[in-house]
Amino acid sequence: MKRTGLSILAAGLLFACPAAAQTAAAPAARIETSLGNITITLDPAHAPATVANFLRYAREGHFDGTVVYRVVPGFVLQAGSFDAQGNQKAAHEPIALESANGLANLRGAVAMARESDPASGAAEFFIDLADNPALDPEPGAPPNTTGYAVFGKVTDGMDVVDKIAAVPTGGKGPFPDAAPVTPVVIKKVTVIEAATAAKQPN
Repeated sequence: MKRTGLSILAAGLLFACPAAAQTAAAPAARIETSLGNITITLDPAHAPATVANFLRYAREGHFDGTVVYRVVPGFVLQAGSFDAQGNQKAAHEPIALESANGLANLRGAVAMARESDPASGAAEFFIDLADNPALDPEPGAPPNTTGYAVFGKVTDGMDVVDKIAAVPTGGKGPFPDAAPVTPVVIKKVTVIEAATAAKQPN
C-alpha cells in the first residue's frame, strides 16, 4: 500500500521526546547514514504499537537505501520511505495514534509522522531539532486525536543530526525546498535488542 503520510506535515505540523526516563532494557536502533550514525532508544512502555511498527519496518529492511528527505533547521528532520530520486516505497496499513502517552516533542525526540487522519501513521518518522510544543496533543482534546506520537529519543549521534540539519537544501523529493541537495542516505537501520541495549552506554 502506498501512502505519503505527508499532508499534515506540509502545513508545518508533524509529530512528539520522552519526558520519562527510558528503562535500561529498552530496545534501540542504529541508523547508519552517509553523514554518520545515529542511535535511538525506543520507548515501548509509552508507545508500544508505534515502537512495534518501527521495529517491523527496520527488521524488514524498509528504511535501508532511503533518504532524509525533509530538513527544516530549528524544526525537524524527516525520513521513512523515499529514495534519492523521490520514489516512495510501499508501506503497511497505518497504525492508531499514540500521542497521549505523556511524551513531549523535545529536542532529540523521535516521533511518528502522519496525515490529517490521526490513525494514518505508517513508515514516516522525524527527529525534533528543537523543543516543538506545537506538535504535542492539544490541551483538552480527546486522547489520541491530536499531536504526534513520540516513541523514542536520540541517545547517541545528535552531532550527526545537527550535521544533517545544516546541509544545503533544494533537491528532489516530496518537499523539494527542504530536500538535501546531496542526498543524505540511510544506509541501514539495525535493531539493537533489549538485552544488548541494556549493556550500551547512552
